[in-house]
Amino acid sequence: MRKIKFIAQKEFYHILRDPRSLAIVFAIPVLMTFIYGYAINLDIENIVISIVDYDQTRASRELAGCFYNSTYFSKPKARLDYHDPTSILRSSQSTAILAIRPGFAEAFEKREQFNLGMTIDGSDATVAAAVQAYANLVLKRYLLERLPEGTALPGISISRKVLYNPDLKSSHFFVPGLVAIILLAISALLTSVTIAREKETGTLEQLLTAPVRTEQILIGKLLPYIVIALADGMLVLVFAKFVFGVPFIGSQLLLLGYGLVYVAAALSIGILISSVVSTQQVAMMTAIATTMLPSVMLSGFFFPIKNMPAVLQAISYVIPARYFLTIVRGIMLKGAGFQILAYHGLSLLALMLLLLLVASRKFKTGAA
Repeated sequence: MRKIKFIAQKEFYHILRDPRSLAIVFAIPVLMTFIYGYAINLDIENIVISIVDYDQTRASRELAGCFYNSTYFSKPKARLDYHDPTSILRSSQSTAILAIRPGFAEAFEKREQFNLGMTIDGSDATVAAAVQAYANLVLKRYLLERLPEGTALPGISISRKVLYNPDLKSSHFFVPGLVAIILLAISALLTSVTIAREKETGTLEQLLTAPVRTEQILIGKLLPYIVIALADGMLVLVFAKFVFGVPFIGSQLLLLGYGLVYVAAALSIGILISSVVSTQQVAMMTAIATTMLPSVMLSGFFFPIKNMPAVLQAISYVIPARYFLTIVRGIMLKGAGFQILAYHGLSLLALMLLLLLVASRKFKTGAA
């Protein structure tokens, strides 16, 4: 432990001697938070919706068919437990739940007032707004197609309840996702550049000849960057809470635990990059290209993964941000617990262990 402590202290001194790089490390997250938080606002299609038919009539089945046969909505892939609708939305298995209450067919025949119930996951404001607009459009089309021309539309409407983001603010969806993007990019960038710099100056070879194991060198060098990455993440969370008003409903300790696993995966990517490149400039460009672009485009930060081509969906499984995005949004906006996020957490852990194993082996051969 003493050897790891001295290596970590040495790494901290290197960081503190370069205040410009340190300023960039903390300035970039703040700048990205402001830019993405205020500027991003996207539309979306192919929304997963669950329909619970309590009426069980021909009219109610036809209405459900209109929703699923439209280009706006699709069925959930798995069979869901409708006894706890909130858990369906919290686990992101469905974006909305439409309840066709008993008496729908009778109200339609008699042209009476009737309300259908819909519960919407509002964590993604753009999707929630699209759900409301598309649902009204599908309902109106259903009524027009089944009534004689010139007939007044019955007073059938959809009463909506929006969970997790009732004001439908886009920043509540995008700003938590920035934690995942920033942690991955900063961690991989700092680690790759630092080790590449030591290669250039020859200090890495000197360190390897010291009476310490390679594992101790890696741990000692990574500890300072774990601290810096977590500080960056907390900085973004502070801005999310006090500048954009993003709620934090779930467990902070649970998010910290998942965050440590995620940072370890990101640092492993940095070690991999530094093992195959020899200069700081190449390390910096490679780190940005292999973390920022895939994480932003293929993780679900901008575009839903289910709308991507099959090849890109397959590639997204090896991107750590795919899993951590769901984790951070689920914990902050929905209060999701360990059980709901277990799949994403275990997938992230498996990916982290694989990256760490490959990175440690590459570091030995690359340093040699």
